[in-house]
Amino acid sequence: MSDSTKIIDAFDRRVERRAARRQFFRNSGGLVLGLAGGAVISACGGGGISVQASTTAPTDEEILNFALNLEYLESQFYSYAATGAGLPAAMTAGTGTMGTVIPGQAVPFQDPVVKAYANEIANDEREHVAFLRSALGSAAVAMPSIDIGGTDPNGAFSNAARAAGLVGAGAAFNPYANDNNFLLGAFIFEDVGVTAYKGASPLISNKTFLEAAAGILAAEAYHAGLVRTTLYAKGVDTTSLVSAANAISAARDSLDNNGHDDQGISGSAAGTSNIVPLDSNGLAYSRAYGNVLNIVYLTSASAMKGGFFPNGVNGTLNMSA
Repeated sequence: MSDSTKIIDAFDRRVERRAARRQFFRNSGGLVLGLAGGAVISACGGGGISVQASTTAPTDEEILNFALNLEYLESQFYSYAATGAGLPAAMTAGTGTMGTVIPGQAVPFQDPVVKAYANEIANDEREHVAFLRSALGSAAVAMPSIDIGGTDPNGAFSNAARAAGLVGAGAAFNPYANDNNFLLGAFIFEDVGVTAYKGASPLISNKTFLEAAAGILAAEAYHAGLVRTTLYAKGVDTTSLVSAANAISAARDSLDNNGHDDQGISGSAAGTSNIVPLDSNGLAYSRAYGNVLNIVYLTSASAMKGGFFPNGVNGTLNMSA
């Protein structure tokens, strides 16, 4: 039996267990908003609302569906940047409310190396979406609404750049305008993907799923290394590019409520690089799903939507920390 068949068979069994568990909560008058580190909200006799911490760990299916939301986001961004078109409709349907995309456009690349990287990463991200959707089968969530537009001063990219101090009030940041802007837009996402998959790995119980997640984690780490290396190399001649990347890192760090787990692309000493952001043990950082959502929702508050996901992500792991 192939690994893909094992994954699909296992998910079929998990769907049945999940449905039974969800029905229990509905019958009990509760609504699960978040699982590990989330909350259970239920009606009280006096008409108020009580909030309790949930001790239910997320299932492998819920974790991979959360990852699928992130892959939709990355894939749409890179697809538009590389080709001027997004994912086909056949790759976006699923459970939950299917959203629309505030689209980007093809980048007028001047550097053939950056263009080649964009095409390669776009293909990889489409394959991640296809793989997760195949593994999840009928349990795969639909693509939620995504904002990756580049011309709106109030759009997600503009607000992210504004939080980093790259643009002022009322100004737009367009990641599709040129090579450097594209790299900065990609930098917003790539490190987040690495930390998200690493943070999820201890929660995945099935070894087949864990191996699959490890494979995607490795791919995301390669992508992050490409983006960080290219930004640093170009920043040797354009120091403001390094400063901009470091400012994006600082903005992510201020949003995720997870301590100092983000690092820029330059070292503490002049003329040194920091291509691989690691802790004191030489390990990559981890983020829980709620901390990841703080970044993509562009808020340090507890929220269920915002930023790059205007209506939130699909699935049960949908509340920021």
